Amino acid sequence: MYGGKSPQELLSGSFSKSWLHDKWAPLVGGVFGFLGTCYVNYGTGRPPLSGIQKHVLAVLAVGATATMVDKWREAHFAEKDATLRHYIQLHPEDFPTPERKKFADVLEYWQPIR
Repeated sequence: MYGGKSPQELLSGSFSKSWLHDKWAPLVGGVFGFLGTCYVNYGTGRPPLSGIQKHVLAVLAVGATATMVDKWREAHFAEKDATLRHYIQLHPEDFPTPERKKFADVLEYWQPIR
């Protein structure tokens, strides 16, 4: 069902990132920082945009934190994929290439009961 690819080819890392990939974490973090500060101002009875320096600092701090978490996450999954690739290289007999099947071979015969 994998299109005839071996497990080693599936973990080869041929993933292309979109143009938005590196901008997503700081953008979402900045939006959450801004909205969080507006929520705190609303909760304390102030106008939503009062203390604009707090908004700027929250956007920068939460955006930077989101970027660091995203980089840590990518490093974690890269290490995990490298470990899996290495294990597959050491034990190829445990990961045979699956045979390709037609869709008709996967489905069982069905007869309607009326």
